[in-house]
Formats: sequence, structure tokens, C-alpha cells
Amino acid sequence: MMKQFAYVLILAFPFFSCKQSGQVSSPDKSISIRAGVEDGRIFYTASKNGDVLLDKSFLGFTLQNGPLGENMAISEIVHTSFSGTWDQTWGEEIVVDNTYNQMTVHVEEKTGAKRKFAVVFRLFDDGFGFRYEFPAQPHLADFTIMDEHTEFNFTASHKAWSIPYGSNYYEALYEPHPLSELDTVCTPLTIETDQGLYLAVHEANLTDYAAMNLRTEGGSPKLQVYLTPWSTGEKVFAHAPGVTPWRTVIIADNAGDLLLSRLMLNLNEPAKIEDTSWIQPGRYIGIWWGMHMGAYTWHMGPKHGATTENTQRYIDFAAKHGFSGVLVEGWNTGWENDWTKEGDKFSFTETYPDFDLETVTDYAASKGVNLIGHHETGGATVNYERQLDSAFALYQRLGVNVVKTGYVSPLLDGKERHSSQYGVRHYRKVIETAAKYHIMIDNHEPVMPTGLQRTYPNLMTQEGVRGQEWDAWDANGGNPPEHTTIVPFTRGLAGPIDFTPGTFHFDNPVFPNTRVKTTLAKQLALAVVMYSPLQMASDMIENYEKNQEPFKFIASCPANWAKTVIPHAEIGEYITIARKDRESADWYVGSITNAEKRTLTLPLDFLDTGVDYRATVFKDGAGAHYASNPYPVSIEQIDVTSTDALDLQLAHGGGTAIVFSKK
Repeated sequence: MMKQFAYVLILAFPFFSCKQSGQVSSPDKSISIRAGVEDGRIFYTASKNGDVLLDKSFLGFTLQNGPLGENMAISEIVHTSFSGTWDQTWGEEIVVDNTYNQMTVHVEEKTGAKRKFAVVFRLFDDGFGFRYEFPAQPHLADFTIMDEHTEFNFTASHKAWSIPYGSNYYEALYEPHPLSELDTVCTPLTIETDQGLYLAVHEANLTDYAAMNLRTEGGSPKLQVYLTPWSTGEKVFAHAPGVTPWRTVIIADNAGDLLLSRLMLNLNEPAKIEDTSWIQPGRYIGIWWGMHMGAYTWHMGPKHGATTENTQRYIDFAAKHGFSGVLVEGWNTGWENDWTKEGDKFSFTETYPDFDLETVTDYAASKGVNLIGHHETGGATVNYERQLDSAFALYQRLGVNVVKTGYVSPLLDGKERHSSQYGVRHYRKVIETAAKYHIMIDNHEPVMPTGLQRTYPNLMTQEGVRGQEWDAWDANGGNPPEHTTIVPFTRGLAGPIDFTPGTFHFDNPVFPNTRVKTTLAKQLALAVVMYSPLQMASDMIENYEKNQEPFKFIASCPANWAKTVIPHAEIGEYITIARKDRESADWYVGSITNAEKRTLTLPLDFLDTGVDYRATVFKDGAGAHYASNPYPVSIEQIDVTSTDALDLQLAHGGGTAIVFSKK
């Protein structure tokens, strides 16, 4: 289906100025940016309702041949405005409003080579973004960025949730610390101000550049950009004309509104894929959790999981319960090696002898189910790129339209970080090549997402989070109960998460002291809370067959939404999300808590007025507790309208999942 994009320009003629400072406000006038020059350096400040959030914050670079951003003067300031909407191919709602005011500040060196660049500030009602733009010019063509000196000079040492830079694959626990006590951290960086505002610092449209991290200056709340370097020390090999990624700041009055911001998506380019009819969200199961539980192996042998027979069994289960796909890991040769160090031995076209790819794909097609391919690279990107076209062409011929990619190795090709410009270039090549063959991507061990799914909607979901697999083998016992009440406000702000909820069996024969630290009802609720247009039900199918009544919620829950609302939100404590299905009039609710037991009152004013609904409620049963008794689930049906409210009684580490259907 072709998506139609509607744009309306509300100020067709830009306003020009030659002043040495400028100011721009958001369309609703609540957010203001002021930019100017002091001692030859360009700076900006940011305020919300007249209160300064970011004090004087300087901008500039160190290039290989010296500084760029000193001895500058403003040559021109241009103001423009825009208002329009666009439709998402898939997402948490259909229509996205894209209304902003923009100020472009052109600067030029006062003497010498007179190199120039511009800083573009774009203000929305829920925050702002800015980026550097380098025009074509005689003395700045190919250049090397050694450091980017963008600052975020906060006025106080607010509480901030972060993970350390250097956390492998971003798989760490987000912890709160005062800004001034941070070292070097990844983005998104989520902040609660002393005045009760909620902010998130991140980036948008990361293209041929290094990922942005943040570090403090001298124990102050001033943060400065730290770009992930190449192994040789350079940060970015750049060219003019060119642009940097957008540096973004969401500004919200409450924690829930952080999740509703589409600022990052708006700062990415419109879709480059014209016909998106082949891009289809869905829920899937997979031959995966059994490896973690010791029931299967990735490599061929007596417990090999990816056999033709076992895959057909999973396909039958998927067809019976309405799942769109089956993920198969361990089907291809190379797993028999130490693949985290010898990823270059993976083949992405050669199967193990006990797995017949054509037989499996034909069988899946006959059942109306798609096979989801798996390409673990072991971080060997050169080997993978050599095989990309042949592997994707094979999949296209056999009707495989989703690939889960993986890069389990601390360094790509033994030398470069995943979030370096090297990694960014590789991931983009995979996404673009996949689009050519009509293949959707689920990317694990990624660079932190920055909204590229708007431009390439075949980039469906990504990991980049300490997901539920840690509940299988973490030496410290698994993810703590509060983890899932923090992730939506941190990693979740960067885009869809392949968190893989849906565990129904909590015993762990491989690591008995490690397990999922939720109730079963919370596992159901996570199917709504953790947004992903490709949503996995992670457990082995035997565990679903033994507990089919709660499984009905997982099997029925959509993965593509028409509208999203956030009735309750407190970072690290609890969250409730209500979403409306795109294909029906049904609403789905997921509500979760940390280790604390609590009752939340849910107003039903998001439902259509004047309509009778039947609510099917899956909640923690009597005595449920994540640590001692995770399994009890109570299921009840209640007739409600939009004027009613429901009390959600959440057990320790528990949750509630609800389906609202019109009667």
C-alpha cells in the first residue's frame, strides 16, 4: 500500500537577519532557543516557559588540522516555519504531526580561510533538535573530525538515568545519578529536573557519522558530546557539503509524555521506499529460548534445535495460534566454531544437513506462516557484506521476508566499535540492501537507534537493551523487577525494542539461580508495554501448550497500533500503556510495577464514548509474587464504558493485561 504524505507550508518565505544573535520559539511559544557569539564562539541557550534549562552552551569542533568554531561571526540568520502531517507505515499511531519553527544561524571565520558552517535549530512543542550543516566551500572539502564540542550546559545537577559508555551492545541496567556525577554515558539520557520537568537528550538521523555519547566537565552539570572513535582515534571522516546528525532534547511536563514524543522521527527523512506493501508487522515465536535453557543447541548434534522436523512443529503451532512468523536460529553452518571469535566462518546460504531450507519455507507458506531468517555474524562484517546479496537473494526466492541480524563480538572485525562511524556505515548498508530484496530487519547488537525507521521502514525493530535473554544466564540472577519500569523511559525513547517478553516457565535448569523476575501476568502486560512491530513470544511452545488460557492474550495481541495513550507513568516505579489496534476497534492495556505491590486506578476515557465494551482482564492471581509465586493469573470479564474506571491491583513485580472489545 502506498502511503500518502501531506505537508502544508505555513510560512513560504523565510525571514533573513544579519544580527549577531537570534531567537526562535516553539509553535506554542513554550520553548525558546537563543543563539549568539561570544569571544568568537557560537553558543545557544534553551528555556521552557521562561525558565532556563540550558545555560550558555558552546558549539564547535576540533579537526585534524585544528579548531573549527573559533574566531567566528554570524553572517546570516534565517527563520522559517512548517506545519504538516505524515502517516507511519507502522507505529504506535498512524498520523504524526510535524509542526515546527526553525532558525538557521550561518557563521563564518572572520579571518584566514573563512571557513563556514550553519547551525539549524528546529523547535517543536515537545522539544528541539539542532545540527551542523557544512556548505560546499574551497577550504573545507574532505576533513576529519577529531572531536565535536557540542555542549548541554544544564542549570542544575538534575537526576538522570543512564548506562555507561562502553557497555557492550548497550546491555546494562539504567541507574539514576545526579548529572554532575556522571562519567561518560550513552544516549538517550533521561532527566527529571528539580522543577518536575522530564527531558531526554539523544540524536536523530545518525548517517555516516559516529554515535553521540555524553560526558561531564569537571564535576559540573555541563555535558559535552563524546563521539565513538575509530580504532585509530579519529571520530568522523567527513565531507562538505554535508550535515551531522540532529542533537535532540525532548521536554515534557510528565514522564508519560516522553514516550509520546515523535520529535526524533520528525527529524529523519521521509521514507525512501515507495511501495511499502511488503512491510508487515506481526508477532512471532522461535527456536531460541530452548538454546538458553539447554534443551537445544545452535550447532548440529543430538540436541540441534534447527532441524526440519522441529521447525515444522513450530510452524504448526504458529499457524494454529495466528502467529505470523517462526524464527529459526542455528540453521546455517558456522555455529560449530568459536563463532564470537571466528564469525568469518559463518555461511549465510549453506544449511546444516538436518535442515532443508526449501522444504521448511514451502511448508511455512502452505500454513500461512513466514520463516524468519537468522544471520548471526559474530561481528565479522566483512564476511557478512561479501554474502549479503547472495543471502538476501536466496531468501527472496524462498519467500523469507524477515531477517534477524546479530553482531555478538565486542568489536566489529576485531577492531571497531559498533557505534563508530565504521559500524554505522555497515548497519546502513545492510538496511539498504535488505530493502532492495524486500526484506525486513530485526537488528541485534546495533548502534543505538535514532529514528531511521521513518526513512527505511523495513528496519522494524532492534535490540540495544538488556533484554529478557539476561534472565536466562545473568550471573547476578537476571533483570531486577524495576528494569522494565525504566526501559520504556530510556532505551524505549530511541525506538522499537526487541525485548522478547512472553516467558511462561520460570525454572532455569542451566542457571538455577537466574530467572525471570516478574509474575506471569506481567509477562502478558509487557507485550503491550514494550513496543515492537515485530514482537516475539519468547518461550518454548511446550510451555505455552501447558498454559493456554493466559497465552490467549499473547496470541491475540497486535503489534501495530492506531493510537497510544499513557494513563500512568513514574520512572522506575510503574507504567500503564493503552493502545488501539489498527485492524479493529479493540484496545489493549498493559500495566506493570516494580518490586512493590500497588493499586492503580485506570480511567477508561480513552474508549469511544457512548459505546459498551467487554473488558477481558488478565491479572495477578491470589498470592502472586514475582519471587515466590509468579504463576497465578486470574482472568475475568467486565462490561464497561468510557465513563468507568478500573482498579488495577498489581502484585510485587506484577502486572495486568486487558483487552477491550466492543459488544
